[in-house]
Amino acid sequence: MTVALKRWAEVREVEAADAPPRRRSPLGPVARAAETAGGRLNVSFEFFPPKSDEGEAVLWAAIRRLEPLSPSFVSVTYGAGGSTRERTHRTVGRILHETKLRPAAHLTCVDASREEVDQVAADYWAAGVRHVVALRGDPPTGMGGVYQPRADGYANATELTRAIRAIAPFEVSVGVYPEKHPESPSLQHDIDVLKQKIDAGATRAISQFFFDTDAFLRFVEAARAAGVTIPIVPGIMPVTNFKGLRRMSGQCGAALPGWMETLFDGLDDDPETRRLIAGSVAAEMCAKLAEEGFREFHFYTLNRADLVYAICRVLGLRDRVAAA
Repeated sequence: MTVALKRWAEVREVEAADAPPRRRSPLGPVARAAETAGGRLNVSFEFFPPKSDEGEAVLWAAIRRLEPLSPSFVSVTYGAGGSTRERTHRTVGRILHETKLRPAAHLTCVDASREEVDQVAADYWAAGVRHVVALRGDPPTGMGGVYQPRADGYANATELTRAIRAIAPFEVSVGVYPEKHPESPSLQHDIDVLKQKIDAGATRAISQFFFDTDAFLRFVEAARAAGVTIPIVPGIMPVTNFKGLRRMSGQCGAALPGWMETLFDGLDDDPETRRLIAGSVAAEMCAKLAEEGFREFHFYTLNRADLVYAICRVLGLRDRVAAA
């Protein structure tokens, strides 16, 4: 056993000792989560910057609904090709100054020079932002879906992470694909890249959304065996639009199990039932992962709070104000 793997095994032993006792129970994982998980979990939420006044109102309704849950942080995305850069900066600033939340700003390599990216990071630090989500980014429209780094820009998330950490001691989260990045030759290559990001200063990995929990657990096990010890946080996306989900899954390489196709079959004109199913699926995934020892969850909210809030309740989280 390598030193790193031994260290991870010791960490899991401590986590297991601290976790509630596993026992035979007539309850399912969701009910068990409500019994045992309260106060033991951390959550974070991802939002995207709005394009309109109506979208702004929807976003802030979601932020205000989820703020009382006291998430570890909330992240704000960049659009493909950095297309929402200014709106991202504006949204991060509002969160920083108008809420008690800790914003994490997404930063990408796409369509920006190293000097421009460095200036954005320095401005974030000066404004009080202490957490960056460092991503290579999606290619902008017109590149044929193929990423090509600018000659004067950062080539990938590893270079970006190293640069961010050189500017200031940011907390840096990076992305992982538990079912393999669409452009990667293998999962092992993805794990090797993750280790490079960690060497560059990454402090947390957040997964792409997934629905095959076994695939996620296999990825984490392989990463731990390779010496990765930073937190690997499952990314959860409760989605009610199955047609849209099928399109997004194809783009990012997330498999849609056959049972999900069956659950949503015939519900194109029944949004309320789709919502109930989406909440049920996501809650069960989180409850099962909690039983596997995971204590952090990152929710892709799509700027909607209702399902995410309900799932957090399942996991035992309560409003700080209500609890007091």
